[in-house]
Amino acid sequence: QVQLVESGGGLVQPGGSLRLSCAAPRNIFTINAMGWYRQAPGKQREAVATITRGGATNYADSVKGRFTISRDNAKNTVYLQMNSLKPEDTAVYYCNVESAATRYVYWGQGTQVTVSS
Repeated sequence: QVQLVESGGGLVQPGGSLRLSCAAPRNIFTINAMGWYRQAPGKQREAVATITRGGATNYADSVKGRFTISRDNAKNTVYLQMNSLKPEDTAVYYCNVESAATRYVYWGQGTQVTVSS
C-alpha cells in the first residue's frame, strides 16, 4: 500500500493563492509521471496538470497561466502552485503518481480547496 500525503488545501478568497503538496514515500519504486486532478460537487474528476519525470508539463486550459506544477524527484514530491484563484476552482484536489515499472497509478486521499469571499 503506497500512501500519498497531500497538504495545502483550504479556504481562500477569489484572486488568492494556495500551494498544494503531495509526498510519496521515498523508498518506493521509481516514479514516472505525477499529476493533480480535481473533482467538484456533481462533476466528473478532471485533470488539472501533469508532469513527467523529465519535467515536461501539461495543463488544463482552464488553469493555464494561473497554476504551476513542479516536482522534486529527490523527495518524491509534487507541488501545485495556484494563483489568481476563482470560485470555479473550488473542488477536492487529488494527486497521483505512476510507477515507472508497472505503470500502476496511485492516488492521494484528496484535499479540499474552496474559493469564496
